[in-house]
Order: sequence, then structure tokens, then C-alpha cells
Amino acid sequence: MAGMIKRVVSILMLIYGLIIPAFASELRGYDEFQIPAGYNIPIMSLQEFSTAYCEEGEPLKFITTTDIYVYESNIIPKGTSLSGYIEKKNEPIKGTNASMKVFINKMCLSDGFEIPIKAYIYTPNNNLIGGELTPPLKWNKIPHYQRWTMFRAMGVLQYVPGAERKMGEHVTIAAGANLTMVLAAPINMSHTLIN
Repeated sequence: MAGMIKRVVSILMLIYGLIIPAFASELRGYDEFQIPAGYNIPIMSLQEFSTAYCEEGEPLKFITTTDIYVYESNIIPKGTSLSGYIEKKNEPIKGTNASMKVFINKMCLSDGFEIPIKAYIYTPNNNLIGGELTPPLKWNKIPHYQRWTMFRAMGVLQYVPGAERKMGEHVTIAAGANLTMVLAAPINMSHTLIN
């Protein structure tokens, strides 16, 4: 008798374990999607920001410029708003232009649902906007002798950069600038818009 009850209970648990998750996903009407870390999303700046007049922590607004699809589902529609701020700012110095790092921490879908994200504005210089080496302050003339003419002591005067560099300049991103956002952590999309 006890063995029969155990079999019936185990069969019921098996049925419950197979049917209920499938039924629950049908009730929900959508699946959870994951956008992996390192994924690039094209965005556009909605405001001008610069190292000249913005400070660290300055709030910034962006929007996506394309639809992002996973399989056949449009999970991030074009025009989704993004919020971020200037995470780090470096002033210009002699020899180096100003630089800043922009962190994006929130995505707001068109129905008002907000999703926390971790992303940066992408640049090849470790996501640092600006920070380039400035041009030389002056150029020096140096004779350059070619190997095949050294026995004749013939040479050419060449201009080479001097030891000093120009003062760095501030970096500015214009409103409407097309940028690329790179995800620092995956986004788990449990909420999608239904068209």
C-alpha cells in the first residue's frame, strides 16, 4: 500500500514538473532574452557635453538608433531612451587632450518600463573619449644621411618633432552625434514590448 502511494505521488510530481512550467510560460506570453556583455548598440546623443563645462556625475541622455533583435523578437526598439553620466573626467594638460568616460546605467522602454544596465560609450582607447597626444610645439631640422650616399657625405634635411608638445584641448561631443554603446554586463530582458 505504501509503495503504491509513493508511485502515485512520484507520477503526479513528474506530471506537475513537466506541465506547469510550460503552462506558466504560455501565460506570460514572452520569454526572457539575454544580450551578452560586449555587445555593441548604436546610439545617439540627445545633448552636447564637454570636458570644458561638464563635471563628473553630469547626467546625460541618449537614444538607440536601430532596432535590436534576438531571433524574431524586437527586444530593444529604435528610439529607446538611455540615461547615463560622466564617470571620470581628466582636464587637458601639456601634451595630452582632455578625456572622459561615460557610463550608461538605465534603459527606459517606450511603455515606461526601466531596466538597469551597465554600459560605456565605446572607443578603442579603453572607452576613454579623448586623451589623444597633442601635436609637437615646434619641429627641428635634422640632417638625415642615406646609407648609399654616406661615403659622399650627402644628406637631406628632415623635420622631426621637438621635445615639447602643445597644450591639450577640451573634448566635446555634439548633440545628435552617433556613438556606440558597449555592454559591460549582460542585460536580462524579462520585459519586451508587444506590437
